[in-house]
Amino acid sequence: MHIPASHVLSNFLHSVPVSFRWPAITAAGAAIVFGLGLANAQQPAAKPSAEGIWLGTLQAGAVSLRVQVTIKADSGGQLTGALDSLDQGSMGIPCANVKLAGDDLTFDVPAVNGKYAGKLSADGNTLAGTWSQHAPLALNMTRQQSALAAKPAPAPVYDPAMPPVALADLKGVLDRDLAEALKSGELAPATGAGVAIGVVEQGVRQVFCYGAAKPDSIFEIGSITKTFTGLVLAQMVAQGKVKLDEPVRELLPPGTVAKPDGAEIRLVDLATQRSGLPRLPDNFTPADKDNPYADYGAANLYAFLLKHGVALPANAQYLYSNLGFGLLGQALSDRAGLPYPELLKQQVTGPLGMNDTSIALTADQQSRFIPGHDDSHKPAHAWDLVAMAGAGAIRSTACDMLTFVQANLHPEGVKPVGASPGTATVVQALKFSHELRADIAPGVRIALAWMYVAESGNYWHNGATGGYSSYAFFNPDKDYAGVVLLNTTFSEKNFADRLGEHISQRLAGKPAISLAP
Repeated sequence: MHIPASHVLSNFLHSVPVSFRWPAITAAGAAIVFGLGLANAQQPAAKPSAEGIWLGTLQAGAVSLRVQVTIKADSGGQLTGALDSLDQGSMGIPCANVKLAGDDLTFDVPAVNGKYAGKLSADGNTLAGTWSQHAPLALNMTRQQSALAAKPAPAPVYDPAMPPVALADLKGVLDRDLAEALKSGELAPATGAGVAIGVVEQGVRQVFCYGAAKPDSIFEIGSITKTFTGLVLAQMVAQGKVKLDEPVRELLPPGTVAKPDGAEIRLVDLATQRSGLPRLPDNFTPADKDNPYADYGAANLYAFLLKHGVALPANAQYLYSNLGFGLLGQALSDRAGLPYPELLKQQVTGPLGMNDTSIALTADQQSRFIPGHDDSHKPAHAWDLVAMAGAGAIRSTACDMLTFVQANLHPEGVKPVGASPGTATVVQALKFSHELRADIAPGVRIALAWMYVAESGNYWHNGATGGYSSYAFFNPDKDYAGVVLLNTTFSEKNFADRLGEHISQRLAGKPAISLAP
């Protein structure tokens, strides 16, 4: 989840660490402020048409970024489109329902729940219109002769390598590496930021904090929730309640969505981000932009599916979808006959003894729920997820999350607790959830939600909500794992990601991405 300072867009997931930015996984789909800047107009077409390349400026408070829209027509005259957020390096975001009626052009951008409506000038060179996403903003665009390239992402800066840092020495190394961030950067006193870090190496655990965080502080973990949903799926497979290749349609209430003519979306497609579903449903219209998922329930999700269908696109590729994991969590809940929070406790947090990990908080937990901040370090509202819970609803502590990554690091060492249905199968399910099932990019594969980087040997996932960001990793070969929980949302500097990668690199004795402001 990436949330920009302007809050023009509301989304809750991000999936790209600082050192891995490939086209198939972009921060764009998670949350982009669409900026659009004006440039050279070409000669007007003899007959005005919407086809071509358009560029404009969307001003959202102090934020002004360029976005270009490319519109094409197929042999049958059907219009298609794609949007580029040039200054954020996020290209090819699909547009849907591209229509030109007279001189009125409209299209949707489902990935960010945005809509555009504009009027084509008589000479065909300009569009005057409005971008709507929570509040309407003026968006005027000019036809271009050629497409602009994305703004190059700045090359990451690395601190020199040092010998692999032992866990006993890690706090001292981080004290030094974080000194500038604590003084004038992401963790400076004026920001209100706090970070809780958990690391385990060869069975030894440590939790330490900086800034406003305490060891028992509770954070929203955002999209790391997806790894829990992947484990719930693995548990229900191990228990014979579902099959990995079972169509998701068969788990939903009867009559929810028709069986498609060809291939259809299966549970494994949802869990490996290969369902072809957009990042967000097109009927996602939050009443409260500060708590955008609170009013999106199962009825809304089923209404979307009724219209969209569950056909699996031919040659479906990796496409990060919050909607896909929200649907997976809801479908598993439907099959189990339990709300997602109860299913989570039955299958994961109960058997693993994670008593401070939940969706709804007790009074004691609420008192330890550290206040969140947006990317401008202003107070941010907590997020409540209903039908989308399986994609990003969980709240937890560094200690509990360390228990979770340690269980993933060494499933054979887990000693399940309690007597829930998940207790007997959790070890088997953890191992099953790590099996690599599809490619994402060269050297990067995906298991059930967890992404795996061959070069480092790390399994990882990250997350963000409106006021929090997080990063988790485990490395079975090198026998270490870690988690970073930050009470500030994703920003351009990706601080939680950088810190998580930095810790992994220090443990491995590699050059470590800089944490300096």
